[in-house]
Amino acid sequence: MIVFDRVSKKYGSRDALSELSFELKTGEFAFLTGHSGAGKSTLLKLVMLIERATRGQVWVKGQNLTQLRDRQIPYLRRDIGVVFQNHQLLADRNVFDNVALPLQIAGLRGREIGRRVRAALDKVDLLDREKQFPISLSGGEQQRVGIARAVVNKPSLVLADEPTGNLDPELSAEVMKLFLQFNQVGVTVLIASHDIALIRAMGRRVLGLSEGKLVHDDILSVSRPAASNPATFQD
Repeated sequence: MIVFDRVSKKYGSRDALSELSFELKTGEFAFLTGHSGAGKSTLLKLVMLIERATRGQVWVKGQNLTQLRDRQIPYLRRDIGVVFQNHQLLADRNVFDNVALPLQIAGLRGREIGRRVRAALDKVDLLDREKQFPISLSGGEQQRVGIARAVVNKPSLVLADEPTGNLDPELSAEVMKLFLQFNQVGVTVLIASHDIALIRAMGRRVLGLSEGKLVHDDILSVSRPAASNPATFQD
């Protein structure tokens, strides 16, 4: 699903990523972690082609992103759902319209939009909130709207950048259950997070970054501490 082959990304003289190689297979669920500035967000931006690698090859679903032309990027992104920490909901649109936005961009119309939006809202238990505006929702509800918007196009890959960063532990666990449910039906999931307690509880593969380099790639669980430098797993 995702392959990084000796990928580096420079911003000026700074190396955000350096000689990074890993593979995330179709249907996998993994976490991406590391200190602030370790390269987590940069890695996700390369997958979405918000940024391009300085060196190396990035492959997503068999496509070499290094060779992908700018006009092809929207088609790549249609099959990638993205969840942000700050939700990025449109304040002047209600819940239904926020979730419908990716479908409208993709050119869908009418009944099909309504069917898909309500199915997505039902999955995140917000079907009764479709006419409300984001300001009237709690932080956890806003995040669930963001998740519904990310999956309404039925993507095969979901990326999340600190999706529980503003939530309390109980709400964070609920959000993670949603990602697990999507993964159980075959969606590949990659989540950037610094919430190590939550990551340990999930018992999934963890890709640990430090100064743009991959320093850990293993299962991180309550019973199995990280073998690499503990400083890697700090925010």
